[in-house]
Amino acid sequence: MSAKDEPVQLDLFGGGDLDVSPPGPSRVLNGFYYEASTDKFVSFCLGRRCYEEPAKGSELPKEWRERMKKERAI
Repeated sequence: MSAKDEPVQLDLFGGGDLDVSPPGPSRVLNGFYYEASTDKFVSFCLGRRCYEEPAKGSELPKEWRERMKKERAI
């Protein structure tokens, strides 16, 4: 197995080193973002859209939704 094929361990609950900088043209999206144009929470994996959750009527925790809207809006 080459180095590029090895799995990568993600720290989903740490959050201490969370990169919240706005995405740029040279950056690949990974994780959950709030997409203001569609009013949805969107999951990206290696730059590809994987999952969408409407912001209205969402059962996700309120604190999490507010933080995503503030810190990870695209």
